[in-house]
Amino acid sequence: MLERILLRLHTDDAGVEEPSITRDRLKAAFPLGTTRRMTQLGLMVGTALDRVEAGPADSVTYASTFGETRALEGYLDSYPGASPTLFQTSIHPSAVQQGRVVRQGALREFFPVAGGEHLVLSALLVALLEPSGQSIFCGGEERGTWLRERGLGSPRSFGFAVALGRKVGAGVPLGRLRLIEAEGGREDDSGGTLSLCDWFDLLHGRHSYAGAVGPGWRLELTWM
Repeated sequence: MLERILLRLHTDDAGVEEPSITRDRLKAAFPLGTTRRMTQLGLMVGTALDRVEAGPADSVTYASTFGETRALEGYLDSYPGASPTLFQTSIHPSAVQQGRVVRQGALREFFPVAGGEHLVLSALLVALLEPSGQSIFCGGEERGTWLRERGLGSPRSFGFAVALGRKVGAGVPLGRLRLIEAEGGREDDSGGTLSLCDWFDLLHGRHSYAGAVGPGWRLELTWM
């Protein structure tokens, strides 16, 4: 069994909010003039990491199925006169790196986990197996438009970051997370898998959960 304490949490349920609205809402959290080329996901995840006090001693695990969807859509929509600015945005470093670069903030380790049927399970295993005293699990999605209609984008925008510790530090812990391997490595009897949207909703609503997270593993999330 892998177990961690939830020390700090920040979530942003942007839903169907347009990227320009997200930028206006969050730009004050970043140095002046640095958000113009940041993506919607970069703004949400960067703010979340700041709120959970990510620092140079921390290991960060980042999960996203589709990544910078709106930025990619914008660049493709600019054809046939492809926009150099939109091209730069579409290939911008990940949501985690965007915020760290503009703040000139280092991280000890960075583990990006992308896509995959069992994304949450894969990312949780990385975050919980990290040997340091504290690790941070973050992630999110941008709501797609025409890519969403083709099954290649998220139906909603959201971002989150949660600081996970082995022991309680200063302050009151928020909850406890346990990842339990099924006996013999068999798939949990309850079946199914937990999507990134499902995981976000558990954090955002502070809902307890006890059930399958992916093949062979069970998740128990409780709040204090």
